[in-house]
Amino acid sequence: MCRVGYIRVSSKEQNWDRQIENLSGVSKVFSDKLSGGDGDRPGLSALLSFIREGDIVVVSELDRLGRNNKELTEVMSIIHSKGATIEILNLPSLSGIRDENLRQLLNNLIIEIYKYQAEEERKRILERQRQGIEIAKRKGKYKGRKPMFKRNDIKLQHAFDLFLAGHSDREVEELVGINARTFRRYREKYNVSRKKTPR
Repeated sequence: MCRVGYIRVSSKEQNWDRQIENLSGVSKVFSDKLSGGDGDRPGLSALLSFIREGDIVVVSELDRLGRNNKELTEVMSIIHSKGATIEILNLPSLSGIRDENLRQLLNNLIIEIYKYQAEEERKRILERQRQGIEIAKRKGKYKGRKPMFKRNDIKLQHAFDLFLAGHSDREVEELVGINARTFRRYREKYNVSRKKTPR
């Protein structure tokens, strides 16, 4: 049995210290630093590949594993399918309940409640952001998010060249360092596509 920790912070948070301190006692820690709507989590993918039957995945809070109910359910299903279990440090302790089946049932119920709360909180945050943007637009103060790359950016041009030469979006990410989803958006934005060869 191995206790494996997972840490996720946003690019705005920057600091891992609080989560690392909470995860003392684990034998290995995987981590991700995400920005905005970035859905790629190489650290989590590595953790899911690493864990084996009997392992315990330890996180400080449930929402570290996913930002909405769908993500959480998918990740937890994979963990359980591998015969591993999850320990969420900010959930109430059920160690005093001796009946293992009852303890697992209550644990699952608590997790479902927290998943629902996390989903509802995320919806509220998105709604507040939407309202704030609408107000800023009406006042003429909203300029939108500053684009990461301009059309003539050398790094982006190099990525386009690699793609046109036959590399996949994922290979471009590995070679250039532009996230695959971000690169796909820029390809669509600037209509960069390979010519289809006739059959």
